[in-house]
Amino acid sequence: MFSSRLPWDLRPNRLSLALQARRRAGAPILDLTESNPTRAGFSYPGEQILEALSGVRSLFYEPQPAGSAEARAAVAGYYRARGRQVEPERIIVTASTSESYAFLFKLLADPGDEVLVPRPSYPLFEFLAALESVRAVQYPLVYHGAWSVDFDALERRLTPRTRAIVLVNPNNPTGSFLKRDELARLAALGVPLISDEVFADYVLRPHPAIVPTLVDVEETLTFCLSGLSKVAGLPQMKLGWMVAGGRESAQAFERIELIADTYLSVSAPAQQALPRLLQLGAGVQEQIARRTWANLEFLRTALGGHSACQALHVEGGWYATLRIPRTHSEEEWALHLLDRDGVLVQPGFFYDFDSEAYLVLSLLTAPEIFREGAARLLASIDRG
Repeated sequence: MFSSRLPWDLRPNRLSLALQARRRAGAPILDLTESNPTRAGFSYPGEQILEALSGVRSLFYEPQPAGSAEARAAVAGYYRARGRQVEPERIIVTASTSESYAFLFKLLADPGDEVLVPRPSYPLFEFLAALESVRAVQYPLVYHGAWSVDFDALERRLTPRTRAIVLVNPNNPTGSFLKRDELARLAALGVPLISDEVFADYVLRPHPAIVPTLVDVEETLTFCLSGLSKVAGLPQMKLGWMVAGGRESAQAFERIELIADTYLSVSAPAQQALPRLLQLGAGVQEQIARRTWANLEFLRTALGGHSACQALHVEGGWYATLRIPRTHSEEEWALHLLDRDGVLVQPGFFYDFDSEAYLVLSLLTAPEIFREGAARLLASIDRG
């Protein structure tokens, strides 16, 4: 009766079941996985945000497949403030980054074609690709004091059916940015590049070798994705965008515009409010940046001299990855921490780390919760 696009096994995993039981019992939880900025205790200019949404134009339906002229100009201004020249004619406004991926997979791939996606990374690509009847093929990121693309493995995965290479820049959860030499090798492959840059404003370790965005790339067809969810800490506004660039981008844009015209999914209020929301979001972004840096610095200090646990090198984003002893599996560690210490973390296998044992912590967590949770986590690792 139902399609085979997704594995429709909806049974919760052991950690989810344990979390549900703890919540039903009313037991306290120090949640080190919080990734929703609207629930993380930041100060939002609520009245001004609501005022931005109250314009009279929100009452009218004036569909534009690529997005309204005002919304696209606002996105161009976002890049201009970061020293990048992006013409509004290269911008498509979407309802989310996920929708941007769906549009691009429709644009670039036929059923059964392949897209290369990074591993480890956020566990969404397989689902998004499968919904478009496209196969997601993983290429590894490797860690040798810092993260990098394993180009030998990536090139072995290229086939005549490869239609795009997905980059997450910086990666979620490793926090690694693409480097300039890596970009040169990728561009030389001649395969379209999809660069997910939602976390690009959150640089934790500036370095001249980092590539903050691919909007300037001309050597190959590129699509750069971002949106209000991370840029302004406003996921509830459901507004993202993509920037087309490089070879054949004009033809690609025309085709994406046709796809977007089929859906016309972006709400009028969010579009008309976008210029103001980007302005107001700058203050929220600053709060997020301060907190993620402070939490990372606390974690580094707490780990000083702690030989059994190591924080991996991170350059940007909202997450920290810990390498912990293999005396237990990641799942067992996560369950022990929740049951014994009331601390919720994400095991590395949630993000397809290819070996044990890793835990992922959200640097977005409120400082008092993060510090107490991290202290309990390290004490638990010391106990074994």
